[in-house]
Amino acid sequence: MHLEKLQAFVISSSDYGESDRIVSLFTLEHGRLKGFARGARNSRKRFGPALETFARIDLQLNRKDGLSSLRSADVITLYSGIRCVLGAIAHGLYACELVECLTPEGQPLPRLYRLLAAYLERLDSGHSDDADRRLFEINLLNILGYRPSLQRCGRCGSTFDAHGALMQQGGELVCRFCAVTGRQITSAALQGLSSCLATGRFGLVAFDQESLQLAGVLIDESLANHSSRKFKSLEFLQQAGGSDRS
Repeated sequence: MHLEKLQAFVISSSDYGESDRIVSLFTLEHGRLKGFARGARNSRKRFGPALETFARIDLQLNRKDGLSSLRSADVITLYSGIRCVLGAIAHGLYACELVECLTPEGQPLPRLYRLLAAYLERLDSGHSDDADRRLFEINLLNILGYRPSLQRCGRCGSTFDAHGALMQQGGELVCRFCAVTGRQITSAALQGLSSCLATGRFGLVAFDQESLQLAGVLIDESLANHSSRKFKSLEFLQQAGGSDRS
């Protein structure tokens, strides 16, 4: 089997047997992969701390469908600034779980890889707020093709007016001519999310409290609609004080 050298984030890991570990990876070259690290819990030389969640690593593996075989891994960064702050840990775990749950296996997504890298670097620098979280989420949805239309009605295509839009089940946004009920999402909230897409850089978009809360309602609904299960890390994030959802 051909040995490949890849760059990756560890997005989750679990112990297997007495000494092995199964690792979910998000690689630059092949997107999401799952790997089996034989003896990882005993071998400090081959793996060390490199298989900790949200570590960024260089690794060597024999790639195959299902479960690849990890041969070795070297740490690029462990994001030590994240690991000593509870809120930052919660945001980092949540971001990794979104990537694991929503991305297809074996499909390269270099834009999403760079987005995750930028978000973890932002968390590592001491910033872990909800505006950054929502910027990460809306860009993730956009890259994967799941983003709701923020400017035009999803049914008739008309441009939203100053009143904003009505959110339907699944996160669809429609105008008042196409629906008479639904959660109102203000134009300010929609503009904030559009600004997140326009910049792609963390720390540059400011929301007022109402807009941030409504943007969160829309994104949470959209994410839930595209996931087959609940996000386990979301409860931890909420307990850590990292959720604006009412």
